[in-house]
Amino acid sequence: MTAVTVRHDRLELLAGFAVLVCLAGLLVAAMVGHHRSNDGGYPVHASFSQIDGLNVGSDVRLAGITVGHVIEATVDPKTFQAQVTFTLAPDVKLPTDSAAIVTSDSLLGGKYIALSPGGADSLVKPGGVMTETQGAISLEQLLSKFIFSVTDSLQKSQKANAGKGAGGGSGSLVDEP
Repeated sequence: MTAVTVRHDRLELLAGFAVLVCLAGLLVAAMVGHHRSNDGGYPVHASFSQIDGLNVGSDVRLAGITVGHVIEATVDPKTFQAQVTFTLAPDVKLPTDSAAIVTSDSLLGGKYIALSPGGADSLVKPGGVMTETQGAISLEQLLSKFIFSVTDSLQKSQKANAGKGAGGGSGSLVDEP
């Protein structure tokens, strides 16, 4: 080996180590940013029938503005409902009859909790429970129902047409000589 080759190999090894250190730093930064436990707000609890795609760290939005984050999601072993705890910014004061709705950014986007304020005079207190909730609507379930509905309608239509065609007449629109 020549001195130039050895120096070139060491330079490649050093560049490889630098890339690995940068990737490790980015991974640590991503993990620290993802695991923010408290964003300065107060906790609120809610129970949902479905939370498909809603994760710890998902946004909580009021009028399209992020006002908190999901901090915990568990299943109640008695009711089999999803129990979600999320934070609300200290300056957000919701009436007790407000609704929490699991919705999505787009067809392929992530889920978040959308808050719809109610009109009650009393306010949700820190650690309080929101009782007006709506779980996630599954796109797969909607498509399945639509496809079943269309195929069922087509089958009924075909049976109805088959019954009419057996009644008589040639079914031809052109007069034959």
